[in-house]
Amino acid sequence: MNSNQVKGAVKEIAGKVQRKTGETIGSTEQKIKGGAREVAGKVQKTVGDVQEAVESKTSTPQRRTT
Repeated sequence: MNSNQVKGAVKEIAGKVQRKTGETIGSTEQKIKGGAREVAGKVQKTVGDVQEAVESKTSTPQRRTT
């Protein structure tokens, strides 16, 4: 895992907690902020996934089959 994957996962979980807290206390503002944070975390995690995929493709020598 790279740092974007870890940070994204943490941000996503924090957003879920914030959103659920907002639902529990009846705060629309916290629900919206939590949802936005959750989405931002998912995006950051996806960026990390893409980075890792690119790194694995570029660092692994490709064999030619004939």
